[in-house]
Amino acid sequence: MVRSTGWLGRVGVVAAAAMALLAAAGCDCGSCSDAPKAASAAPARETGSGLPATAAPLAALAAGVLAAEAQDGGPVVIGHYGSMTGSQATFGQSTSNGIRLAIKEYNAAGGFKGRKIELKEYDTRGDAKEASLAVTRLVKSDKVTAVLGEVASSLSMAAAPICQEAGVPMISPSSTNPQVTAKGDMIFRVCFIDPFQGLVCAKFAHQNLKAKKAAVLVDQAQAYSTGLRDQFKRNFEKLGGQVVAEQSYNGGDQDFTAQLTNIRAAGVDVIFIPGYYTDVGNIALQARKLGVTTPLLGGDGWDSEELPKIAGKAIQGCYYSNHYAPDQPDSRVQEFIKKYQSEFGGATPDGLAALGYDAAKILFDAMARAKSLSGKDLRDALAGTKEFKGVTGTISIDEKRNAKKAAVVVKMDGEPLGPKFVATISPE
Repeated sequence: MVRSTGWLGRVGVVAAAAMALLAAAGCDCGSCSDAPKAASAAPARETGSGLPATAAPLAALAAGVLAAEAQDGGPVVIGHYGSMTGSQATFGQSTSNGIRLAIKEYNAAGGFKGRKIELKEYDTRGDAKEASLAVTRLVKSDKVTAVLGEVASSLSMAAAPICQEAGVPMISPSSTNPQVTAKGDMIFRVCFIDPFQGLVCAKFAHQNLKAKKAAVLVDQAQAYSTGLRDQFKRNFEKLGGQVVAEQSYNGGDQDFTAQLTNIRAAGVDVIFIPGYYTDVGNIALQARKLGVTTPLLGGDGWDSEELPKIAGKAIQGCYYSNHYAPDQPDSRVQEFIKKYQSEFGGATPDGLAALGYDAAKILFDAMARAKSLSGKDLRDALAGTKEFKGVTGTISIDEKRNAKKAAVVVKMDGEPLGPKFVATISPE
């Protein structure tokens, strides 16, 4: 799936001009209504491009017009790849909404030196191969200035080497595995990373929930899940806690009875589930049916309006770390929510929407500071981002191209059931 704003109308104008020039020149391609009958009966002469000889120069002219427009007052094209469909569809949809809102605001304010931002966007369907294909198309065919995406760390790691090789900066809004930006100096992110998120969850479990013994239930096929598991375990044990039960599953599994039965037998104070919302919702339902009343705790992969729809009351009283909370007492957050709700039919933005918005805003800020929009100059400007006031916090990019920022912990509570702000935890 591809969604695009803009350039087809300009191509049509150029094509119409080319046809007019063909007609005025006495086109011999046989397709013009006023072409001489004798000419239309003769076979058109082919060029190396497959175009009639008289059409080729005009096609080149049309291409030249578009190229000139792109260089002088035409749009700046940026790309986004995300899971618009599939089991993690809300991730890509929310991120896309945040990016589009940022673009709309930026263009309304004049764009980049009078040039509008145009978005090319492809659906990964939550698949690593699709992510690679999407980014290849963005950098090679669409010739984007920069790429935004993905949410899932595994997909970002699949696509990042393509951007690196092409010399096109890539900004992940929300991939938290440390290895994402290790793919090269063109790769950035605006979210915190798992070592910090693991610390946040461990500290909250130990200090706020007073947990001494924990269990971990991990999606063994996801780099996000296994990486966050490792960091939680390391930090929880450092704080004096014990991880006494470890169980695994594969994303999309439907039956978690065996894992939850083993966890129940371990008598733990908290169950850490660093997975995605679809699986977490099903795990919560099955845990409560088995009589497991222990609080569930997770990371930002829980963040979706679908979580309470899947789990219902089974997820009430559970916690997860996130990038922002809709009820935070912060003027930037509340202003963003008002604009988002106005744009998207009253929907409340989740953390993925906020991160998509911040990723686009940081890109525009870097574009304004860059010497040029070449990959190297834009990369240098992104690397120089300091104290950027975003919706998801004040963001500085460190020497590894990661964002240094605070995290929040939210509790699933209230009516309607949703994430409620509990605490902010800053980097040490």
